[in-house]
Amino acid sequence: MNAARPNAAIPILSVEGVVKHFLLPSSLISRLAGQPRPMVHALNTVTLDVYRGETLGVVGESGCGKSTLARCLVRLSDLDAGVIRFEGRDIAQLKPAERRGFNRRVQMIFQDPYSSLNPRMTVSQILGEALSVHRMRPKAEISGRIAELLELVRLPQDAAARYPHEFSGGQRQRIGIARALAVEPDVIVADELVSALDVSVQAQVVNLLLQLQEQLHLTVIFVAHDLRLVRHISHRVVVMYLGQVMEISPSEALFTAPRHPYSKALLDAAPELDPARRSSAIAARGELPSPLNLPVGCPFASRCPHAFDRCHGERPALTPRGNGQYAACHLTGFGAPDPTIQS
Repeated sequence: MNAARPNAAIPILSVEGVVKHFLLPSSLISRLAGQPRPMVHALNTVTLDVYRGETLGVVGESGCGKSTLARCLVRLSDLDAGVIRFEGRDIAQLKPAERRGFNRRVQMIFQDPYSSLNPRMTVSQILGEALSVHRMRPKAEISGRIAELLELVRLPQDAAARYPHEFSGGQRQRIGIARALAVEPDVIVADELVSALDVSVQAQVVNLLLQLQEQLHLTVIFVAHDLRLVRHISHRVVVMYLGQVMEISPSEALFTAPRHPYSKALLDAAPELDPARRSSAIAARGELPSPLNLPVGCPFASRCPHAFDRCHGERPALTPRGNGQYAACHLTGFGAPDPTIQS
């Protein structure tokens, strides 16, 4: 179960006003007419902090920008605007030697464990490559370190001589975790870590990650769409919608008293295991706006049952709402406890 966020004044990672666009191919008619190329607005002035030792969950609907944010954090995608700082330094301004150190200290575990592993390399070669490239161990000690990594992720020692296709999905994901841990990182970015796995295997992999986090003092950014998993593993949660941050909240506070209408809609739409608690209410009306043509005001305004005129013309800022919660909503009292009710 998640605990209170580790007490740290200075974030290990800071995301400040990050913007990321993707240009799409334009039609011949559009080019002849001199029209600009269509552009997907994947991230729109995203701002958040990640503190050392915590697990920060990132949730939202498909296409909300979660995976794009993850790729930007590890420099697999360059920014169009804004800054990402690691230990106070702009990662885009790092010198080659410093960037190499950053790449070692901030590692990513990908959604699909099969496509992210070289099918022509044995597990020993995959882990050995990471150890050699970053010069983590002398050559004579590499085989011993590979044995340690396999034990760390609960894989048998004979796994070293086998190829990725010889393993189950859960075992391949453990190999991906071992490869990330081989370079002794400070931060792990887990992009949909278990979404490709059977439900029976998901809990095993998530619990392994929690154990490794405590054992190795890792900071984890856990990108997922499964709210139950995020509640279980995260200290704080970032809720994203159309490339923007709608809410940042301690995990339990989000699930008991969300401060943004979209967060509440997301929770209402989550499937309930208990049939008696299932609701037939519509979580959010209307269709998701196109990321090619974002609305002027709040991106959720067209689907929000509480929207008023200001919501359609002015984008709300992310502001504090007490109890460690932040929300980008013009309804300042949304989700707040009624002061007339005695607890």
